[in-house]
Amino acid sequence: MNLPPSSPASSENASDPAAQLPELYERIQAFPAQFKQAMSQVIVGQEQVLDLLVTALFSNGHVLLTGVPGLAKTLLIRSLAQLFHLDFNRIQCTPDLMPSDISGVELLEEAPEGGRRFRFVPGPVFTNLLLADEINRTSPRTQAALLQAMQERQVTAAGKTYVLQPPFLVFATQNPIDSEGTYPLPEAQLDRFLFNISVGYPSLEEEVRIAESSEAPEAHTLEPLFEPNLLQDCQRLAAQVPVPEHLVQWTVRLVRETRPQESQLPEVREFVEWGAGVRASQSLIRAARAHALLNGAGAVRLQDLKAVAPSILRHRIILNFSGEAERWDADRLIAHLLASFSEPRG
Repeated sequence: MNLPPSSPASSENASDPAAQLPELYERIQAFPAQFKQAMSQVIVGQEQVLDLLVTALFSNGHVLLTGVPGLAKTLLIRSLAQLFHLDFNRIQCTPDLMPSDISGVELLEEAPEGGRRFRFVPGPVFTNLLLADEINRTSPRTQAALLQAMQERQVTAAGKTYVLQPPFLVFATQNPIDSEGTYPLPEAQLDRFLFNISVGYPSLEEEVRIAESSEAPEAHTLEPLFEPNLLQDCQRLAAQVPVPEHLVQWTVRLVRETRPQESQLPEVREFVEWGAGVRASQSLIRAARAHALLNGAGAVRLQDLKAVAPSILRHRIILNFSGEAERWDADRLIAHLLASFSEPRG
């Protein structure tokens, strides 16, 4: 896979990465406004979704987008790939999709020197940004083919292991109202997604603007704002944002509070079957670091953790029958938990 080179640095700064940090910080601070302005050419509204998508990119995390059809989820991801100059592949998940349709296949062919040989033909997973559209419509066997790529950033095919070149991210979509012909993702795979972003309907004013638009949004080709190599620099920079110890403690206590065996909240003990695991604490810290960097903060703040908490915990909390019967869902429980949880003492 050939990645486009990043912008050439001056010979003076090329040997000194520290000298490039002020310029990189400046670009990052200007990026959110530039990003939203560029995305407004193809997407109307959805500002919170856009913020979370950029946070996920800077966190180097996979994303699951949940929403009904017609909310431009596919267009959103494709436009995101254009703005970051990322190689982009899309898989339309169907019940007959096979694992080899994702990872690749070995073909037997005639060798130029005579005889026959096997040649590996890479599948669509060999890219920077992979969109698995309607991932819950494909079989568990095929869903599992993505698990190794998501966790280890590598693919094993025909006994050989191939490393996926960074950056590599999986963005998947699913329709929450379909039940026939779908295969719910197993919890082990759901846990590999950093975010589960809920994509809602636009407001009345936004939907009027969409209806009035005469040009198809797919007609727009967006100019890149970042190069792939620069994105990796931003990811490394985000990973270095400091987190105060009292906020680390608060994060771990918040995640433990989602578990019915340990929670002090009666609603959690009564309505939750399984709470969030250890990976949720790690994901909260990771995403909060990127959120703080994008918002110009020198360290993670409580508001950064609260901003990313719903999308990180939403797919990691499993309600029991009583919770569903009482019309609780993960979002309502998370909101109640954040409102009831004590503020950290720093």
